[in-house]
Amino acid sequence: MFPIAQKFVEKVILVRDEEITQAQEALWAVLRVVTEPGGAAAFAALLARRYQPAANERVGVLLCGANTTAVNFTPANKPSATANA
Repeated sequence: MFPIAQKFVEKVILVRDEEITQAQEALWAVLRVVTEPGGAAAFAALLARRYQPAANERVGVLLCGANTTAVNFTPANKPSATANA
């Protein structure tokens, strides 16, 4: 697998966990699509503007939700930032 990545991958972009969660929430809110965190990472890079397409560049994002369980994105079900402090 690594030789393939060496040959074809131009750039790697890192996104924060919070950005992935925001991407998952946006996908659910707008499209009613549930994705696993890894399946929303590329979309998170676009939403967080960590990847900004060039003028007239066409971008495709592959989504995956096969490795997930039922998700409830309502604010009441999110852990607070101080819960683990």
